[in-house]
Amino acid sequence: MRLRRGMECRSPPSIHYNSGSTKVHADETVAAIKDAGAQAVAFQADLTSATAVEELFIDTIAAIGRPDVALNTVGKVLKKPFLEITEAEYDDMSAVNAKSAFFFLKEAGRHVTDHGKILTVVTSLLGAYTPFYAAYAGTKAPVEHFTRAVSKEFGERGISVNAIGPGPMDTPFFYPAEGEDAVAYHKTAAALSAFSKTGLTDLCDIVPFIRFLVSDGWWMTGQTILVNGGYTSK
Repeated sequence: MRLRRGMECRSPPSIHYNSGSTKVHADETVAAIKDAGAQAVAFQADLTSATAVEELFIDTIAAIGRPDVALNTVGKVLKKPFLEITEAEYDDMSAVNAKSAFFFLKEAGRHVTDHGKILTVVTSLLGAYTPFYAAYAGTKAPVEHFTRAVSKEFGERGISVNAIGPGPMDTPFFYPAEGEDAVAYHKTAAALSAFSKTGLTDLCDIVPFIRFLVSDGWWMTGQTILVNGGYTSK
């Protein structure tokens, strides 16, 4: 199927999970999709390996066919003073946030259908000037450049490629890295914090933008869009 303005993705979703510790969440997602009347599959892979990313797409295509949409949500946060970040920590952050995104874009470009959509979740810290997140925001930053480059290269096939940067989100990804004082600050830092039930970005705040970018928003490409209630801007 070719995705054009006003059309929706019809291929069944393939869900990725990193390890056994997150399999339960992948299974819950697959179950929810099936309860809604659709089909879905889930695959495990450590996407810090280029070979693993390639195999994930091969397995997906074998199970459901070529995807119309490829959405990369892989990420890892580290909040730590610059002078305390070790080489091992830097290498790990770079592998998760930058290397995996690079090879995800590469395999997505090879395998998504013509007129498909590719989207990477980054962070609104790409628009912030803040201490302690150098390894996190710094290893997410290359995705902006990857996105711009491949949008030019894949555009001849009608494929749009973007990145979306949520603000601090009310998810298990956010809280382990933050102390109570930091959480309290983030809950009041966005211009629209008072109108959020937690003060943070909620999943339901992000989903409409993702849906738009992989459907009617096809004309937007090569962009990094920060969606954060006014937490920060570029």
